[in-house]
Amino acid sequence: MGILDLFVVALMPVLKVLLVTAVGSLLAMERINLLGRDAKQHVNNLVFYIFSPSLIASKLADTITLSSLVTLWFMPVNILLTFIIGSALAWVLIKLTRTPRHLQSLVIGCCAAGNLGNLLLIILPAVCTETNSPFGDSSTCSTYGEAYASLSMAIGAVYIWCYVYPLMRISAEKRAEETDPKDSTASLNADEVISGGLPEIITEPLLASEDSPSPMDCVSQEDEICQTRFEGKTKILCLKKIRQHITTITEHIDIKKLFAPSTIAVIIGFIIGVASPIRKLIIGDDAPLRVIYNATDLLGEAAIPCITLIIGANLLRGLKRSTVSPVVIIGVITIRYIALPLIGIGVVKAAHHFGMVGSDALYQFTLMLQFALPPAMNVGTITQLLEAGENECSIIMLWTYAVASLSLTLWSTFFMWIVT
Repeated sequence: MGILDLFVVALMPVLKVLLVTAVGSLLAMERINLLGRDAKQHVNNLVFYIFSPSLIASKLADTITLSSLVTLWFMPVNILLTFIIGSALAWVLIKLTRTPRHLQSLVIGCCAAGNLGNLLLIILPAVCTETNSPFGDSSTCSTYGEAYASLSMAIGAVYIWCYVYPLMRISAEKRAEETDPKDSTASLNADEVISGGLPEIITEPLLASEDSPSPMDCVSQEDEICQTRFEGKTKILCLKKIRQHITTITEHIDIKKLFAPSTIAVIIGFIIGVASPIRKLIIGDDAPLRVIYNATDLLGEAAIPCITLIIGANLLRGLKRSTVSPVVIIGVITIRYIALPLIGIGVVKAAHHFGMVGSDALYQFTLMLQFALPPAMNVGTITQLLEAGENECSIIMLWTYAVASLSLTLWSTFFMWIVT
């Protein structure tokens, strides 16, 4: 199959997303105002609490079985690698650009978390149904594609709410303390001083006491016992600081948000899909409780159109004003659309070489595509829940999704050419 044919196959799903996104932007304009701030908030709540969990639970229950879960074991590892590598590259970007404190967690979230569910659920079935698709029979391809996209969406949702949300919550609370000096002053006590979002314990006295020898004293006295005492005390202080850092991070993890509706849907979907007796009760044309699955699936079908419309409405907000440095935006785009996809090719090829990934071309294509996706829309949902960084997030989303229309098409074409 020629490059031009692959390009057309890759372009169609992206155009579909662009058209629905444009409708969302149109509905959010002031003249029409069908997706204004209040309406968008209500739709967002419906997606968060009803549509998205229904989609995840129904797709997982229908497509994931115990045997397929064993076969696809590398996908959770692959997604974890996208988060780890994206976070590391974001940290480098923050250091190079000296990103403001209040934007650092947002930049890390945008670089680490990709749109692992909604876009894949659109792209993979659409690629399979194209006439010149390189992945063989359309029905078989669509079935496998939905399974891959469902697992990707489920694992991505868990990672986002377990990692990105606590990170952004710490940053939001730190920013709230900085903007309200009265509260932040009251919160300080003799034991801790908040610095950089995490506590630092001040344990060393300004003047050394007789019981607390300094390293210079140890050198001058050449006292081996003195040196040992000093090193032992230093190790205790380091361990105490590490323990305090871990305690602070765990205190900021909201268990209620950790078990978000999407996370609960993942657990339910896995239980139904993997447990054969339960699966036979709910899934299938002859299942006695199939009406439960059918109703859940019907609700889930509304998730992707609503989420795509919200994307369009949020992108329109990013046009109004820019409070994010262009260098930061260019850095996020470079990480998401150049660095990560190139690293992804190496990761998947290495996994295939060592036998961790089979020869299924669609599976390899999905794994590579997970490295080339735009930032997850759940990052925007988190900023709305925390009421912090909404404008900055809209600006970053605007430019990353604008570039994604070209980037996704080109990378999808290249990935299909590699695997087929």
